[in-house]
Amino acid sequence: MKKPVIMQVIPELGAGGAEQGCIDVAETLVKSGARAIIVSNGGHRVSELSRFGAEHIDMPVHSKNPLTIMRNAARLKRIIKKEEVSIVHARSRAPAWSCIKACRGTKTHFMTTCHAPYNFNGDVKKKYNSVMAQGERVIAISHYVADYLRKYYAVGDDRLRIIPRGIQIEKFHPKMLGPKTMIDLLKLWRIPEGGRIILMPGRLTRWKGHHVLIEAISLVRDKDIYCVMIGSDQGRREYRRELETLITSKNLGERVRTIDHCDDMPAAYMMADIVVSASIDPEGFGRVPVEAQAMGCPIIATNHGGARETIIPGETGYLVRPGSAKELAQAIEKVLAMSPKDRAIMSTKGMANAAHHFSKELMMERTLDVYEELLVS
Repeated sequence: MKKPVIMQVIPELGAGGAEQGCIDVAETLVKSGARAIIVSNGGHRVSELSRFGAEHIDMPVHSKNPLTIMRNAARLKRIIKKEEVSIVHARSRAPAWSCIKACRGTKTHFMTTCHAPYNFNGDVKKKYNSVMAQGERVIAISHYVADYLRKYYAVGDDRLRIIPRGIQIEKFHPKMLGPKTMIDLLKLWRIPEGGRIILMPGRLTRWKGHHVLIEAISLVRDKDIYCVMIGSDQGRREYRRELETLITSKNLGERVRTIDHCDDMPAAYMMADIVVSASIDPEGFGRVPVEAQAMGCPIIATNHGGARETIIPGETGYLVRPGSAKELAQAIEKVLAMSPKDRAIMSTKGMANAAHHFSKELMMERTLDVYEELLVS
C-alpha cells in the first residue's frame, strides 16, 4: 500500500497551540509510517521538524493578499501533484483559501481545523471565515467552537469532529522537575522567601485580561502575594505601557512582574500557588488551564469559551465572571485560604482530569482517525 502523504498548512511555525498541534501531528504521522509535510512562512520552530523526519516547505501562506493567495494556490497544486499528496489539512483561514483552490480538480482530500470562533461584522468577513467550514472533515478544538460552526456555517455532524487539544502529560508532571530550576526562577523573578505566586501565562494583548488580574491583585487582602505575568507583547507597546501605568497607580510595582519568556513552563507552573487565565473574550480552547491542572496547580479562569470544558468548577479550579476583578480577587483569596488537605485533593483531581481527557496521545489518536476516514472514503 502506498505511503500516505499528509500536508498541513499553517501561517507560521512559532509559539502557540495551533503550531504545537501541527508539529505534534507531523511527528505522530512519521512514527506511524506516513509522510508528513508542513507548509508555512517559516518560524523559529521549523528546525524541530528535522528531528523526527518531517519536511517543511517555505511559502508566504500567512498573507491575506488575494494575489498572493492565488499564487500560493498554484504552487500548492504543483506540489500536490508532484508529491502525490493524499490529504491537505489547513489550520488557518488565509492558507485554507489557497489549499481549497489547490485541491480542486485533484483527488486530494481537503480538511480543516478551526481553532477559534472567528468574529465577523458583515457578509465579506463571514465569507472569508467560511473556508474553515468547507473541509470534507472539519475539526473543532472544543464544543464551543463546534457550536459556532453549526450555528453560523451549518456544518453538520457528518463532517464535524470535536478533538480537544492535548498536552504532553509526561512533560507537564511534577515528578519531572528538579529543585534547582525552580530556585533559579525564584531568583530571576525576584520572589522573596515565603512569597506566594499568582501566575498568568499569555501574550500581552488586551483580550487576555492582564489588566483585570492587576486590578484583582490590588483587591486581595494578602499582601505577601506576587503576580508573575509571562508573555511577549509581540509589538503591542501601547498595551504594555498601559499595564505598567496601572501597576504603578495601584502601588504594585514591587509585587507584579512582567516576564517576556520562560523556557521551562512546567517549572513555572510548579512554583505557582495559583494559575490565572483572565481572558475577557472566550478562548477557543485554552491550553493554560489544562497545563496548570496537569501540574497539580489550582486554576482560576473566566467562565466562557473552552475553559468551561476543561475545568471542573470547585474540583479542579474555579470559574469567574469575565472582566470582574472583584470575583477574581475573591476566588484568589478562596484558593489561598484552602487547607493543605483540600489543596491536595484539588491537585489530584486536576492531574487526573488533564491526563484522562487532554493528553497529546488522545488528540493524536483522534486526529489520525479522521485522516483514516478520508483515506478509505
